[in-house]
Amino acid sequence: MTRACTAIAHPNIALVKYWGKRDRPLNLPSTSSVSVTLGGFRTRTTVTWGVAQDGVRIDGRTATGPVADRVRRFLDRVDPKRPPCRVESESDFPVAAGLASSSSAFAALAVAAARVAGLDLDPGALSALARQGSGSACRSIHGGFVHWQRGAAPDGSDSRAVPILPAGAWDLRIVAAVVDAGPKAIGSTEGMERSRLTSPCYPAFVRENERLASWAARCVETRDLLGLVDAMERSTLLMQATMTTAVPPVRYVRPDSLAVVDAVEGLRAQGLTCGWTMDAGPNVKVLCTASEADRVAGILGPLVSAVHVLTPGGPAVVESETALSG
Repeated sequence: MTRACTAIAHPNIALVKYWGKRDRPLNLPSTSSVSVTLGGFRTRTTVTWGVAQDGVRIDGRTATGPVADRVRRFLDRVDPKRPPCRVESESDFPVAAGLASSSSAFAALAVAAARVAGLDLDPGALSALARQGSGSACRSIHGGFVHWQRGAAPDGSDSRAVPILPAGAWDLRIVAAVVDAGPKAIGSTEGMERSRLTSPCYPAFVRENERLASWAARCVETRDLLGLVDAMERSTLLMQATMTTAVPPVRYVRPDSLAVVDAVEGLRAQGLTCGWTMDAGPNVKVLCTASEADRVAGILGPLVSAVHVLTPGGPAVVESETALSG
């Protein structure tokens, strides 16, 4: 029988960072991380199970080469005996620009593919599955604030994300300041592997970041925004230290990125409770209270090409299922 399932997932941003893998094939992280799922941005993915041949379309274009191969390998993990499948995926935000597009893409793919394959997986198992497509995707299975636990099992069975607070439990905002929405010259996987292998700062990052993840999770539980901001910025700076000391260096930060950081730190000096973070890209994300989000966005708007004020988003969900033929 040909069956189709459509799922929706939101991207997430790491507040305490995922940067480097201790096992590349299984996407097992070097450290734990803490993230927030983003409402307002989403990826919608449809998997059609049992077609004439495999096919992958992303944002209206046929995917080939490594991108299509990555999707097909993931489908093989869902079911090694699967029939040919068609995957169609669309995101309503820039991909490959440091806005965590792979997190929502593989979370939506995991939910849709597991359902259409007839698997009955709980959120924890879906998180572990999504991780094998993209590490950060394990966090987008859940909504709100999430703790991706590093785990210790060699097979990765205990490396999965667990929710800390649901989306509506803490009235915060994420202001995304888009410096450049174009694709990155150095992909995240290449950047983190280069940092892991060549930066003398990487061992210190791993050691300190694991502590910061535990601290940040406690700050989320107690709704300690100042503590969370401190952990978030420390983790970001440690990650950037591994990038700038890699050989050759990995550079994502632009002059406009630094202008945004300076503006956020200036707002904090004026008494606002806000903090900044960056990932593998030039764009800056600012965590702040809901009441201060408009002021933050107004200050940052003239410095960048676009500003989005986002709320914490919900978990990945099935949107629809269809039996196309028998």
